[in-house]
Amino acid sequence: MGNQLTCDVVVVGAGMVGAACALYAARAGLDVVVVDRGPVAGGTTGAGEGNVLVSDKEPGPELGLALLSSRLWADLAQEFGKPVEYEAKGGVVVASTPDGLTALERFAAGQRAAGVTAQPVAADTLYDLEPHLAPGLPGGVHYPQDSQVMPALAAAELLRASGARLFTGRNVTDVLRTPDGAVRGVRTDRGDVHAPAVVNAAGTWGAELAALAGTFLPVLPRRGFVLVTEPLPRLVRHKVYAADYVADVASDSAQLQTSPVVEGTAAGPVLIGASRERVGFDRTFSLPVVRALAAGATRLFPFLERVRALRAYLGFRPYLPDHLPAIGPDARVPGLLHACGHEGAGIGLATGTGHLIAQVLTAQTPDLDLTPLRPDRFPAPEEGP
Repeated sequence: MGNQLTCDVVVVGAGMVGAACALYAARAGLDVVVVDRGPVAGGTTGAGEGNVLVSDKEPGPELGLALLSSRLWADLAQEFGKPVEYEAKGGVVVASTPDGLTALERFAAGQRAAGVTAQPVAADTLYDLEPHLAPGLPGGVHYPQDSQVMPALAAAELLRASGARLFTGRNVTDVLRTPDGAVRGVRTDRGDVHAPAVVNAAGTWGAELAALAGTFLPVLPRRGFVLVTEPLPRLVRHKVYAADYVADVASDSAQLQTSPVVEGTAAGPVLIGASRERVGFDRTFSLPVVRALAAGATRLFPFLERVRALRAYLGFRPYLPDHLPAIGPDARVPGLLHACGHEGAGIGLATGTGHLIAQVLTAQTPDLDLTPLRPDRFPAPEEGP
């Protein structure tokens, strides 16, 4: 990388969020450098399923970001075509009991008021959407706006299209600051990059980068496993999940939670999730978790009992205590912006995040109110409540 580089903005993190920040910042006319200690999509992005969802968001700031991001993903899919493997397949959320269906329909009604297309599905038409679902389910909700991309390929394509200078395998060891505390770049183990703005898109390591800049962001890793089956004919047409998945996403518990999420892919394998637990960066394989995922999936789709699982993989979602990402400038460190803490929704929310970060960097009024997402909403522990 040389001993020193100069640019307009350094993006730390070459996952999907960092890639989107680089793309939109470059398209706003900025000279961008992206730095990552690993490869492109080497963290959470590479372990993700590529979901671009509105179905699991309750009305509020995250849903607004999801709707913006969904529109931007559709635009990029038109522009990039096959390399991102965008598939507008829609989602189906199913209830297992009549009471569960009532709660799901109430949740969907609130989403519709916020701009989501959420179509109630009666029991007699549910199987037109997904013929291989378990019999006897009372109904669900269809979300045609849900889609999917291939995360590693899409991140690489966004970075390529950005034209940003990309430096992988470079550890950021410090955030450089002026005597008055403003950002002036980053120090890496291969030299310095000077810039008046630094974007923290470091995902689960976002807390570490914030600390290097002398500030606080309580990002924690939340581990999840995914099962991958043998290639199959397209027997699961949508992203299908049980209604209790939404509650698990919103839970504050550190304990293991699993709720069935099943989706087919264009390549043939079926992806099965979802689990959540806070165990630090423990990469130990957990047979009980994988068994729970398999059991939940077969309850939704009994045919999966006869299907081989070829592999399982795990990743770490960047979790913040209020389940909202940190997006925008850090008032405590001039020139530092955060774009992390998206938990399991970072693929879907990346485009909106990058778009908003670029607007802030170029002194435009952001398309969304960033107040609920401001990074300084979390006081440092010594500051008290």
